Amino acid sequence: MENSPAMEGGVRGKLGRKHGAAEAAAINFRYRWLILGGLILAAAMEVLDTTIINVAQAQMAGNLGATTQDIAWVSTGYILANVVVLPMTAFLTARFGRKNYLTASIMIFTIASFFCGASHSLGEIVIWRILQGAAGAALISTAQASQVQFFPPEEQPIVQPLFLMGLVVAPTIGPSLGGWLTDVASWHWCFFINIPLGALAGFIVFAFLHDTEAPRSDEPVDWAGVGLLTVGLGTLQYVLEEGERNDWFADPSIFRLTVISVLSLIALVVWQLSPRNTHPVMNLRVLKNGSLTAGIILFISVGFGLYGVSYMYPLLAQTVQGLTAYQTGMAMLPGGIATAFSIVFCAVISSDPKSKIDARVLTLLGIGFSVTAMWLFMHLNSQSSVGDTFWPLLIRGVSIGFLFVPVNTLAIGNLKPAEVNQGVGLLGLARQLGGSIGIAMLATYLSSQIHVNRAHLVNNISSDNGVFNERLAGLQGMLSSHGYGVVEAHQGALRIIDQTLMREAVMLSYNHTFLFIMFVSIATIPTLFLLRKPKAGAAPTAMH
Repeated sequence: MENSPAMEGGVRGKLGRKHGAAEAAAINFRYRWLILGGLILAAAMEVLDTTIINVAQAQMAGNLGATTQDIAWVSTGYILANVVVLPMTAFLTARFGRKNYLTASIMIFTIASFFCGASHSLGEIVIWRILQGAAGAALISTAQASQVQFFPPEEQPIVQPLFLMGLVVAPTIGPSLGGWLTDVASWHWCFFINIPLGALAGFIVFAFLHDTEAPRSDEPVDWAGVGLLTVGLGTLQYVLEEGERNDWFADPSIFRLTVISVLSLIALVVWQLSPRNTHPVMNLRVLKNGSLTAGIILFISVGFGLYGVSYMYPLLAQTVQGLTAYQTGMAMLPGGIATAFSIVFCAVISSDPKSKIDARVLTLLGIGFSVTAMWLFMHLNSQSSVGDTFWPLLIRGVSIGFLFVPVNTLAIGNLKPAEVNQGVGLLGLARQLGGSIGIAMLATYLSSQIHVNRAHLVNNISSDNGVFNERLAGLQGMLSSHGYGVVEAHQGALRIIDQTLMREAVMLSYNHTFLFIMFVSIATIPTLFLLRKPKAGAAPTAMH
């Protein structure tokens, strides 16, 4: 009699130990679609948490007695921990086993989500968010590297779009879902929603996923590497998150942490490549692969633009266009749908061995779409409506699929199977750091441009300017007709002009910032020449 799935899943550990990797691989293959569903659910849950709380931070600050600046640590702590653990996911997978590491990560993420929602103070929720971020690193990188081992090459054109669809749809609906949960219930449910999702994903991975290789738990731990990695990336992420708020190097603590970060990262690279380090926590030698190195550079740029626009547009929509957080999320939804379709299109073409379309051409098209979107963004004005932002957001959404899929195909395709985990982890780190660098640079640039543009516009306001005098007189007359005295009407007219001037200065600054993003995209074009087509028989493509 054939065993039921539950019975087979329950005895799989004993089966693998008795008969080796072949039976374990066969079981993984049999339940590969169910395992894929669990991996997609886990990855979607992780990326959902990067956006779902953004619209709830004001309510969280009020409930937890925190300032607007302090509540930002709810996001900062999560990203900081995620960045630190991402490069170590390959090491942790090898040491504890894929099944154990993924299951533990999902469970820790789910439990931390519960305690985030149950928190009663800022310190409490930040601690649980840090734990959430550390556990979440495996939910994308390890899950992505796993799916290429369970599916044959001919099924990859179906698997890859499905996996990336989960990664794209979740953060796209995050702001809208977070706004709705906050409105109908409370911000606590932005975390509680993870509990059923995590429980289901954890059960699937635990019951049906099986290790085909024994964990290398007897190998020594590169504690020096772990320490240098934690200090180097942790301080770097802190500097990027807090630098703009603290006036960068004018703050002694930011300067000191920058020095510590640079020295730690230099020491990390030297130690990881040292012949004396027989078990490095990061296999940086994979960077000898030119396609992977080029992919990392491109992913820094992709992260810069992806997170940069995700940061800039909501600010523009809410400060200039006057949209609510929920309306902003809905305005960005068509772009997310466009991304989903472009991912499916590019994944099918990139994964089809019979396709004659070069993945580098698709990448170049992606850069072209991104440049076009930024060009349209930089021509918006203070009177632009939601309809005016529809096309730039849609074209930007298309560009994401044309950049993510081909770059992954080219960057990972020439790696050896044993190097895929490390390659995926480094690409994830590049994307995350690119986003952090982008947000930090763009926030600083936007702030400086507002001061510059305001000063430039103020220089045009004088008694010699006929347009200004005409506008001032018209406003004074309008206010006088509403019962204001001469002095009050004059002061009120000046205030209205000042508000209008500030609005225009802010809009011009957003235009210049989108131009900045456009130039960053163009600057990455030469990197395409370093990308090489995957060789026949190379490692399967891992998406990120």
